Amino acid sequence: MSKRLIQNLAKIISKQVDRFNQTEVECLIREFYAILGQTTSTGKSSLDERKFRSILTNEFGLTNNTIMERVFRTFDKDNDNFVSSKEWVEGLCVFLRGTLDEKIKYCFHVYDLSGDEYIAREEILLMVRNCLRMHGEEDPYDSIKDLVEITLKRMDHDNDDKLSFEDYKKSVKELNIVLEAFGTCLPNATRIERFEQRVFNNKWDHR
Repeated sequence: MSKRLIQNLAKIISKQVDRFNQTEVECLIREFYAILGQTTSTGKSSLDERKFRSILTNEFGLTNNTIMERVFRTFDKDNDNFVSSKEWVEGLCVFLRGTLDEKIKYCFHVYDLSGDEYIAREEILLMVRNCLRMHGEEDPYDSIKDLVEITLKRMDHDNDDKLSFEDYKKSVKELNIVLEAFGTCLPNATRIERFEQRVFNNKWDHR
C-alpha cells in the first residue's frame, strides 16, 4: 500500500479513535500490512484468525486458544471472520491504551463464550481449566470446581447463577485484580511498551 493511501486512511481512522494520534495510526496501519504480507489497491485486505493469533502469541504473549479465539471475535466487530485495518486500530485502542471501563467491556465480551451477554458457570469452568492445563495440570476439574463456585457466588451480585455485565463490572470496580480472573486476554505493560516502541519508532522516511 502506498504512503499516500496509508496517510489518507490514517486521517479517516484517527478521527474515529481517541487513543492514538494520526501519526500513530499511520504506524499501526503500516504494521498491519507488514503482518499481512500482501495488500490490494483498494486497501481491503484483512487479517484472518490464523495470522491474528500469531500476533497475539508472538507480540503480546497470549497462548490460550479459547481466549485467543474470543479476542479475535472481539476485534472482528462486523463478524466477517477477518480483522480489517480499521478494526485493528480500534481494537488496539482498548488492547493497548484502554481505560478501566473500556477494558471491563472488552474482557467481558472475551469471556462471554456463547455471546449471550452472560458468563455462565460452564464457561468459567472451561476457561479456568484451560488455563490450568497450560501449567501442567492433567485433569484440573476436581481441583477447581469449588473455586469456580466460590468465584461465581462472590461476583454474582444479583444471584441469578450467572454473571451479567453489571455483575462483572461491579466486581472489577470493587477489586481490579479480577479483571482477568478467567484467563489472560490483555498484554502486560512490558509487552505493550515493547510493541509501541518498535511500531511507533518506525516513522516514514521523509528524505
